[in-house]
Amino acid sequence: MVIRMRHTHAHTANRRSHHALKGAAFSKCSHCGVLRPPHTVCAACGHYRGRKVLDIVKKAEKKTKRTTKKSA
Repeated sequence: MVIRMRHTHAHTANRRSHHALKGAAFSKCSHCGVLRPPHTVCAACGHYRGRKVLDIVKKAEKKTKRTTKKSA
């Protein structure tokens, strides 16, 4: 079967002009200043929008306790 209406290279390129990859956007944490993705909890301190949401220290202690228990 023959293609009736071919797209020119220019029209194809114009259509694909929005397909380029964009760089990742980062914002500073208001509490500790570490770069983090926007609209996410800071992995370093556990703050989001000025409030403490996660207890990072407690989470790390729980993880080490679990790994030592598993290895023993």
